[in-house]
Amino acid sequence: MTNATATRPQAEVSGARHPLAGTWTMTRLILRRDRIRLPIWIGALTLLTVGSLQSFRDTYPTAEDRATVAQLADLPAMVGMVGRNYQPADYNFGIMVGHQMTVMTALVFGLMSILLLVRHTRAEEEAGRAELVRSSVVGRHSTLAAALIVIVGANIATGVLTALGLASSGLEGVTTDGSFLYGLSLAAAGIVFAGVTAITVQITEYGRGAAGMALAVLGGAYALRAAGDIGENFLRWLSPLFWGQASRPFAEDQRWWPLLLAVLVAAVLIGAGFRLSTMRDVGAGLRPPKMGAPVATPALTSPIGLALRLHRASVIAWTAGLAVFGLTYGMLINGVEDMLEQLSALGDVLPDIPGASLVDSWVAMLITFLSIVASVQAVMAVNRLRSEENSGRAEPVLATGVSRQRWMGSHLTVAYVSSAIVVMAAGFGLGGAGALALGDWDFLVRMLGAAAAHIPAVWVAVGLAAALFGLAPRLQGLAWFIPIYGILVVYMGAILGFPDWMYDYSPFGHIPDMPAVGFEWTPTLALLAIAAALTAAGVAGFKRRDLESK
Repeated sequence: MTNATATRPQAEVSGARHPLAGTWTMTRLILRRDRIRLPIWIGALTLLTVGSLQSFRDTYPTAEDRATVAQLADLPAMVGMVGRNYQPADYNFGIMVGHQMTVMTALVFGLMSILLLVRHTRAEEEAGRAELVRSSVVGRHSTLAAALIVIVGANIATGVLTALGLASSGLEGVTTDGSFLYGLSLAAAGIVFAGVTAITVQITEYGRGAAGMALAVLGGAYALRAAGDIGENFLRWLSPLFWGQASRPFAEDQRWWPLLLAVLVAAVLIGAGFRLSTMRDVGAGLRPPKMGAPVATPALTSPIGLALRLHRASVIAWTAGLAVFGLTYGMLINGVEDMLEQLSALGDVLPDIPGASLVDSWVAMLITFLSIVASVQAVMAVNRLRSEENSGRAEPVLATGVSRQRWMGSHLTVAYVSSAIVVMAAGFGLGGAGALALGDWDFLVRMLGAAAAHIPAVWVAVGLAAALFGLAPRLQGLAWFIPIYGILVVYMGAILGFPDWMYDYSPFGHIPDMPAVGFEWTPTLALLAIAAALTAAGVAGFKRRDLESK
């Protein structure tokens, strides 16, 4: 028996290369690898705010409309979700963006930083590529430094482009200095979470573990900010997601010093990440891996048991997240009808359903949105097949008595079942909170029925991802078409003015707008048949093709 590999690195020999040697070469390599991924992130995040501003202009055209929204902003659920309104007396377009968009957009900036940094550091070590790179004339810190250069640059570029987009709008209250304060505050939040991730990638040997820890910090920061905003106490200052809103962009008394606080904290975190990287070997983590049992448990001796174990953490996180998201919106149900009646422009973006109440139309739109978000989890679950294949972990499993169909089928079974659970959790959260607010438990039953009606559309996303994996694995990225198209066209189509025929190209465009209308069997059966056909094609294709690994 041999002892576990030590995590402390060997001492550098005299005359060793500089720790940052090769940083610019590594930077160019990262930029080349992400020449498509980075522009997508930057463009999507820029459009998130600029597009939201345009939707605010169309939805709340008058000062009276914006004053009505400002009143709704005082509800505890709204405060917990997006933060406190820091200028209720003059709720112009600038304040609306700063109040409603800062926290949520900073959350996505943080997500971008976490995923990109893990991809170019710990994931490279886990795959064994970092050790090959380090064997050349590349310093110890060059990989982390190059990744941080790219990610810090991406955050700043996105913040500046967002600021330019806002400043060019010419809308009331959207000032140039406020736009740059807003954009740079978002960039600073993203850089802070890059610093957090620079630490987590040193702790564990696994990319998923490093990302999970960083995402847990991101989620904790959001929870602290929500609790602090609702209670108006110091807890919110412990969250980097609050500092952007604390700068009060577009307000009469906007301030820049919270931006400096974010920069200082980011510098400390990044410095700690570099220091910790000197305390371990390449491929190792500061926290030694937990020793496994000498014999696998019965649950892990079957493909379905292994698949459940691999997907368990993700399914729990998605289920809890969408349940809480639905619950938050359900708590707003009491004030929705009055708001919709006063905001005639908002009614124009709701589903046009003859005879339906405004509340039913609103929750129909909301349950569609939650189902589209759930399809992201569905695609991620199927894409796990591709990551298992690329990493080489699928090959030893298939070298045993496990057939390809059984291995793929186990992951697809988890994807189908878990996506249905996630959708129903969203419906339960929305329906349960709404039922408590209204004192009407029939509302919960109707929400669960509406959620169940959307499951076939989510399953089409599973089927498409499965078909791509089996037939054209190098085009696996096309599986994201359904959730992205669903958000842009089905959910935001009325705001963006898309024609009706575009809805037909999304499975979510064929689902009846329950609970405003009744259930329909025809689209449900058609979507189920499409999902089954795509899945069968994917399984058949995987049975015939060669395995690929990187």
